Amino acid sequence: TRRDRQRTTNTGVQIAIFKALGAEPPVFGHHNLLTTVSGEGLSKRTGALSIESLREDGIEPMAVASLAVLVGTSENVTAAHDLNELAGHFDPAATSKSASKFDPDELFVLNRTLMHHMSFEEARDRLIVLGISGDKAEPFWMAVRGNLDRLSDAVAWWRIVGEGPQEPAEFSGEDRDFLDQAFELLPEEPWNGTVWKDWTGKIREATGRKGKPLFMPLRLALTGRTSGPELSDLLPLMGREGTLARRP
Repeated sequence: TRRDRQRTTNTGVQIAIFKALGAEPPVFGHHNLLTTVSGEGLSKRTGALSIESLREDGIEPMAVASLAVLVGTSENVTAAHDLNELAGHFDPAATSKSASKFDPDELFVLNRTLMHHMSFEEARDRLIVLGISGDKAEPFWMAVRGNLDRLSDAVAWWRIVGEGPQEPAEFSGEDRDFLDQAFELLPEEPWNGTVWKDWTGKIREATGRKGKPLFMPLRLALTGRTSGPELSDLLPLMGREGTLARRP
């Protein structure tokens, strides 16, 4: 049984009760007190950083476990993939006796790391619940996972890939002319993994644009966003017909 050091004084009494009842006492371990960033104790009564609230925020269980176990120790707080890996990083002797702050910002960093390395096999069933399935689900996941803070963020990208920008971007007259020319140069299908490179190469040669002036209008036209997954990974998922439908 593991609990905070404030309960140490109760432990002797509880061990005595176990023995008086003829039962074998559990092994007790006492960790340092965890507080909020402002120094308040984590209270079930107030619901401060409750498991329920963290789940609703899309925080992965291993992000919570990694921070709860490693904060206040001499170990770097890193995202463990599973409990066995986490146990390998934990040394009770390295735990501080002073209170440690449980910072939600650290949770989001750990959560992001877990997202970026989560395999499709791990995510598959949860993606199906979110409506992400079919032949494109795996290449889609591998394309977008590096840009997710939470697994539920994948839904917005699934819609962008399947339906187009959710909020069409505004373009200057010059960029609109550029995009007209660019979409005329879109290669015919079948496509392979080099279609993005082939297309942008033709655009560069025809327009003289390169770098951000070339790529940003294309990204905005295709996704409605200024940043996101590699377009070389998304374009094959959109298909030629779906790509042409995004022409401003």
